[in-house]
Amino acid sequence: MNNQLIEADIFERIQAGKPIRKDDPEYGKFGEVVSRTIRLCVQMNAEANGLDDVRKWLGEIIGTEIDDSTTIFPPFYTNFGQSIRLGKNIFINHACSFLDIGGITIEDDVQIGPRVNLTSENHPLNPADRKTLLLGSILIKRNAWIGAGATILPGVTIGENAVVAAGAVVSRDVAPNTVVAGIPAKVVKQIQ
Repeated sequence: MNNQLIEADIFERIQAGKPIRKDDPEYGKFGEVVSRTIRLCVQMNAEANGLDDVRKWLGEIIGTEIDDSTTIFPPFYTNFGQSIRLGKNIFINHACSFLDIGGITIEDDVQIGPRVNLTSENHPLNPADRKTLLLGSILIKRNAWIGAGATILPGVTIGENAVVAAGAVVSRDVAPNTVVAGIPAKVVKQIQ
């Protein structure tokens, strides 16, 4: 780790995609954000009375106003919230989970089915270091469609107009105009 990153605060290191260890002197600051986000998610899922309420609550969680053209059906779950970026005219169906510490960006016109998991966080295989967070941002490009129950893993980009079939587990980038399915997801069709 270079001196510049040692001096960066934990949130700058998170944005840079650097590993975060539980013995980090600033781990408490990170834990405060996670606690706030979990509390607000519970309130949003219990108290939101309509789509405008969900946009308002989720905007507070992620720290950015959500465009009126975007629809999110509760319940919706996130553990950090501060690293989610949403475009316009997005649809997110029921019971989706965004683990966003590594960053999740969703461009305009994306559709996300129910119970989709976007996971931008992982852990080392080494048992002695297993509690370290390894971060990898997820990018879902314009007009992509993620089917029900699919899981997108850290560091993956889903290309423009691509389709991820229901139940797929995506561990590698998906090219534009491509349909992928299965575990691990493989190309099954090109979209003309």
